[in-house]
Amino acid sequence: MASKLACMVLLLLRRCVVTGALVFATALTAAADDDVGPETAKRLLSEGRIRPLTEIVDAVRAKVPGELMEVELELEDGVYVYDLKLLGPNGRVQEVEADAKTGQILKIEDDD
Repeated sequence: MASKLACMVLLLLRRCVVTGALVFATALTAAADDDVGPETAKRLLSEGRIRPLTEIVDAVRAKVPGELMEVELELEDGVYVYDLKLLGPNGRVQEVEADAKTGQILKIEDDD
């Protein structure tokens, strides 16, 4: 009887571990899915759901001068956002987030 109970407990623990691993893997995949690939970006642009990158870069550089180092298009809380990193004239890297549809700058911060 005790051995049957031990087997049931082990089976239950095993299921919990497997379920936890699946939930963790799904969360990681969902986080990775927030980055928008080039094909999706082209489609969003053609649908008018985002503005061209050149317009966004011009708007950002008007407020944050510097050399563009990196750009990503991401989906954050249902909003498409361009995430730009610029190397400023002072040698500091700044990260700028801009709404991909409106071009509005959402955040400017120093990148560590």
